[in-house]
Amino acid sequence: MIEFLIELMLEFFGEALLQIAFEALAQAGVHLTRHPDRLPREHSPWLVSLGYALLGLVAGGISLLVLPDLVVRNPAARIANLVLTPLLAGAAMAALGFLRRRRAGPDALAFGLERFGNGYLFALTMGAIRFLFAG
Repeated sequence: MIEFLIELMLEFFGEALLQIAFEALAQAGVHLTRHPDRLPREHSPWLVSLGYALLGLVAGGISLLVLPDLVVRNPAARIANLVLTPLLAGAAMAALGFLRRRRAGPDALAFGLERFGNGYLFALTMGAIRFLFAG
């Protein structure tokens, strides 16, 4: 029983790390493409969320090339993973955004994945692709 619980925790942790790593890479790409001397234009939050959802779909497809099998093998745990891992990944990205804003000062803006909702949506769409198409 203990072995099963440890294995289950490691599986969740591995899947969460995968999603957080892809979120960090996506956020780094967003930061690299914006002009550092200008403030970003304001976009509709719905449009930004749609963009991160699409980015999550692409990241899910790419992650299948890197890791074609789901780390979580138990069918019930796969569904729990689909619900819990995006919450963890969204919280991790929000915490990173908080730390970045604290270091940069009170006037620093939160960009994209550094907000919980966008980080959650990215991880949810990435996890859904992995859930549907991983072996």
